[in-house]
Order: sequence, then structure tokens, then C-alpha cells
Amino acid sequence: MTSSPPKASLPATDTTDAVVTAEDFLDEVPGDVEMSLFDHLDELRQRLLYSVIVVGVAIVGCFVVVKRIVELLEIPAQGAKFLQLSPGEYFFVSMKVAGYSGLLVASPFILYQIIMFVTPGLTRRERRLIGPIVLGSSVLFFAGLGFAYLALIPAALNFFINYGADVVEQLWSIDRYFEFILLLLFSTGLAFQVPVLQLLLALLGIVDSNTMVKGWRYVLLGAAVLGAVLTPSTDPVTQSLLGGAVLFLYFGGIGLVKLSGR
Repeated sequence: MTSSPPKASLPATDTTDAVVTAEDFLDEVPGDVEMSLFDHLDELRQRLLYSVIVVGVAIVGCFVVVKRIVELLEIPAQGAKFLQLSPGEYFFVSMKVAGYSGLLVASPFILYQIIMFVTPGLTRRERRLIGPIVLGSSVLFFAGLGFAYLALIPAALNFFINYGADVVEQLWSIDRYFEFILLLLFSTGLAFQVPVLQLLLALLGIVDSNTMVKGWRYVLLGAAVLGAVLTPSTDPVTQSLLGGAVLFLYFGGIGLVKLSGR
């Protein structure tokens, strides 16, 4: 009777070590190079200088075509006439519009400079989050600009025009009008960053999706306050539209957090 040869034993694999190694790999800072404080300050100075130059060029370019930008921003105010109440008022308005427009045009370059400055100090895990967060933030900001231009501003202006149509003639200061328009545009763009803020808080482990759902009452109150603070007008239509948009974005942000597993 012959005995079967003994089976070769396979070496045991430790999956825990593999997991730890993968986690350590993601938590590493690739290409980590020690830099002194003066090196960091010098790099920051260079990136600020580049950003200022690009912003200046963008502002000059927008000033060249500022008349078209002004005409575009005047479209929502159909039914109103604009007055120049002091010498040079339209000139200073043109500079203000060109400044805001140039800053908006140069914002992708400024964002790129910020990313390039902070990226060397981030781990691989953190670098993976930069792209989606920056892209999402940019899309939401421009979506906020579009929402303000297409919905908030016309609603606010129609309310004021119709409210006093039978009593006063609509003659507006061009400087006050553009202060109203520009403030509403940029404040709405910032308000649309709510989902990005929620996702960052969840990824940092500060708040999870369940906590966000439980706090909906406070968010409802906060949306009403935000709508009142960010809108330069006092009409209920504009405040309700902005508050409703913030609520919609908040619950959309909860959905994103749940998809991320937090």
C-alpha cells in the first residue's frame, strides 16, 4: 500500500498588512521636499504676482468691451431708464463692472495658482479630492451666477417696477443699479457653494449625512436668514427664491454625502 505524497503547504498571506500598506501609500506625500519658510514665502509671492498680472490683463480686456457687458447686465431691467446723477458716474461704473468681470475671467488662473501652491503638501488621498471638489465648486459658482441673472434679478426688478408703476416713473441711478446687480450675482454664486462645504465637512469627519438630515429645521431657518442677508433687495420674491435654492442645494449635498459613504 503506497502512501500519497504530502501536500505542499501554501504560505499564509496577511491581508491586514496589505491593507495597511495601501492606507500608508494613500497617506504619503509624494515627492515631499523640505522647504524653509522663506522658500514658501517666495513661492507665494511669485504666484500672487502672476495672479495680479493676469487679473490686471483681464480687467483691461474687459474694460475694452465694457459697453457690451453693461448692455448685457441691463437686459433684466426692461421698463426702466438709467440716469447719470453725477459727472463721471458711468465711467466709474464701467471701471467697477470691468473689475468684477476681469476678476471672474481670471478666477480659473487664480484657482490654478492656489492648487499648485498647496498640492505639494497634500497626501495622495487628499490630491484625489482636489479635482472633483474644484470642478464641482466652479460649476456651482457659475450655476449661481446663471440662476441670479435668469431668475433672481428679473424677479426682484419686476417686483419693484410693478409695485410703483402707477405712482413713479422708473428712473434709476446707474451706479446703484450695478451695485445691486453685481452684489446679487456674486452673493448667489457664493451661496451655491453649500454642497461643496457639506462634502468637505463629511470627508473631514466633522458631520455625517444623518446629522445633516436631523438638522433640517435649523437649515430652513438659516436659508431664510441667508436669503435676507445676501439679497440686496428687501422684496419677498427674491429672498424666497434664494432661500429655496439654498434648501434645494442643501438636500442635494446630503445626497452627495450619502453617495460618498459618509
